Amino acid sequence: MRIAARHLATTLLATTALTAWAASPALAQTAPDGAAAAEEVVVVTGTRTPGRTAIQSPVPVDVISGDEIARTGAYGELGAALQITAPSFNFSRQSNSSSTDVVRMGQLRGMNPDQTLVLVNGRRRHSTSVISLDAKIGRGTTPVDFNSIPVSAIERVEVLRDGAGAQYGSDAVAGVINIILKDGTGPTVIDASYGAHHTEFEPTGEDITDGHTVTLSVSSSIALGEDGFLRFGADYRDRSATSRGGRINPFAFIFGVEPDSPLNRRFAGVDGLYRPGDPEVTDLNLWANGEIAVGEATVYGTVTWNQREGEGAAFYRYPDGSAGVPALYPRGYRPITTNDNEDFGVIAGIRRKVGAWDVDAGINYGRNQFDYGVRNSANPSLGAASPTVFRSASYESTLFAINVDATREIAWGNLAIGGEVRSETYETVAGDLASYQAGPLAVTGRRIGAQAGPGLSAADATSVDRTVIAFYGELGLEPVDGVFIDVAARFEDYSDAGEALAGKVSGRVELTDGLALRASVSNSFRAPSLSQTAFQFTTTTLGTGGALVDVRTVAPGSAIGRALGAPELDPETSRNVSLGFTYQAGPFSLTVDAFRVRVDDRIIVTERNFGYAALIQARTGIANVTDVAVFTNGVDTQTDGFDIVATYRTDLFGGNLNLTGAFNRSETEVQGIKRARTFVPGFVVLGVEERNTIEDAAPVDRASVSAVWSNDAWTLTSRVTQHGETTRVFNFGGGFEPEQTYGKATQLDLEAEWQITPLIAVAIGGNNVLDEYPDRSIADISYFDALPYDVLSPIGFNGAFWYARTRISF
Repeated sequence: MRIAARHLATTLLATTALTAWAASPALAQTAPDGAAAAEEVVVVTGTRTPGRTAIQSPVPVDVISGDEIARTGAYGELGAALQITAPSFNFSRQSNSSSTDVVRMGQLRGMNPDQTLVLVNGRRRHSTSVISLDAKIGRGTTPVDFNSIPVSAIERVEVLRDGAGAQYGSDAVAGVINIILKDGTGPTVIDASYGAHHTEFEPTGEDITDGHTVTLSVSSSIALGEDGFLRFGADYRDRSATSRGGRINPFAFIFGVEPDSPLNRRFAGVDGLYRPGDPEVTDLNLWANGEIAVGEATVYGTVTWNQREGEGAAFYRYPDGSAGVPALYPRGYRPITTNDNEDFGVIAGIRRKVGAWDVDAGINYGRNQFDYGVRNSANPSLGAASPTVFRSASYESTLFAINVDATREIAWGNLAIGGEVRSETYETVAGDLASYQAGPLAVTGRRIGAQAGPGLSAADATSVDRTVIAFYGELGLEPVDGVFIDVAARFEDYSDAGEALAGKVSGRVELTDGLALRASVSNSFRAPSLSQTAFQFTTTTLGTGGALVDVRTVAPGSAIGRALGAPELDPETSRNVSLGFTYQAGPFSLTVDAFRVRVDDRIIVTERNFGYAALIQARTGIANVTDVAVFTNGVDTQTDGFDIVATYRTDLFGGNLNLTGAFNRSETEVQGIKRARTFVPGFVVLGVEERNTIEDAAPVDRASVSAVWSNDAWTLTSRVTQHGETTRVFNFGGGFEPEQTYGKATQLDLEAEWQITPLIAVAIGGNNVLDEYPDRSIADISYFDALPYDVLSPIGFNGAFWYARTRISF
């Protein structure tokens, strides 16, 4: 199968290249686009001094065009497209992990997902509301949901690879991702695609076709007045599940499964015991972006709305096990997790000239609601009386901000000042009583709570809010030709987390024509999210002696948290240093930037600690808490690395060839464990699994080389990406801590697009066309080969994805 895929890929590339070459004498050349022309794009991120391009910026900024994103074949996912186009960005994948199957998390430079600030049109984007304790990457965080932003709305994405808390506020520790939406008027565009994974799956020897994906987007625009516009559109995505479980289950007969049952065929499949893979997801995005002149002012607004429904597969429950309910499921059951995500954002404001100042005043509102549940499940402690469908919990977060920004030209440069008042809320709502209650069969050892979706109890439900006031100033100076200095400072006051002051100095010096040095020094901060300060969760199980006991994750300010010595959360603080150079000579450009990010008081979820039931009861009166974990400022970390980006453009075969090479290395190490002395004796703050997540779970390096050749009729894209090593460590208890390092994995992506007429274009392509997989998991990790591949490697474990799309513009 893989040999056939190689032949198909080679044939596809050769055929389209020859066709384009043959047609080229009759076609005019087109202007270069995408990443290869990024150095010519005027950026709005990294400095508030207008008119500077990416290569003239004093800090590293990647510019990714909307056309590049469309050519990634990332089945309508913005996060997946950014991972393909920006080597410093990692979009983690989960499987069988509740909400994180559907709300995936993005990392910049291998740091925590909530240490990257996301902006839309320069305004802070609200975060997701669901906090996952099941995720490997981003455990205990509630970052921005990238896939709630419609791909068809995007003009470009600017990725600032530098700390920027002094400019933009909390969360900008690893950097800033600014998503710029389309403006002006443009054609009506209908874009449709279909794709699927087709792979030779070695663990079972099968050829599998699944993950069928349909996307449809429609966008248009109308003129408003002389210079105004309204752009709007809708994106729809429907993606079926993938299944990558392993071989025949050797224990199927032991647990009462009939010999002819489909469960005996293999671990995976629609009717199988285990189904590691991607969830089934349906997405609908609506968006609008516009502005209109009103007198001497310009009124603007942006709206995005996302509705996503997803279903994931949990682990199989055996009929004779403690989770079995033979009266309901005589052959056992595999729960299906249900996720309903609604996301809404609106930005509105007015810009006008006030004397020498360009003033921008606006509001920004965002809301995310996530409903989590499970079906085809049971609460075994309720026996035959158990429901089979549960609503396990609901989460909601909101953000409302008022911003005033003003800039003006001064001697030698530009001055910017501004302020913000922001209100944030976070609320969790309890699930159905049956999703968490202990039924009459609990004393017999039957498990308690909805399987694969134990509910949030009424006692753990919470509602919190806070207010933030911020002021900033930024000065960009060019005292002499070829020298640019940017100085910024920002003060923020949190009603719950105190005050923070950040500063930054960056600069760029041209040494010769085309060669320049650039550097920055800054400190940034990240206030604890409201979810980290208030989230709590309890599961109940049967303890020794037949007593019901609780396993709890608690907030540091809770009674149990205080009893264990957990202090209130402080903001994370960071010190960022970067040094690099830029070089440009005609069509060739090169940027090299080294960096160090030192983070103090990084917030983590501690190891689950046991043996403190008596202490907790004595200090709080709360009985039978056997296991407990707490949110805390647990560790100091240091991330070192460097980025290299090179581009080259030339004329070739009657068209334009754009070449891009990029490399990122980001290595994080724990420098110290914080506050271990404040907890009760013996309490473990950092366990081996969390240390592994911080240091080794994300790839340390990634390299990519891409080539885009285009003329008026054809656009041919090829991309080779090498994903670095990842390491998985499990702690199964009793000192059993298996570890495996998964080697580097290389994937090849290809696409050919044919502009049939000025109105119609078609494209075919594939991602990972050579059908590569990460290393197989070792026996200690793979659970009898039921889970043959790990989710850590960015190449994934779905194999090749082939697609076709068409675009109609008029």
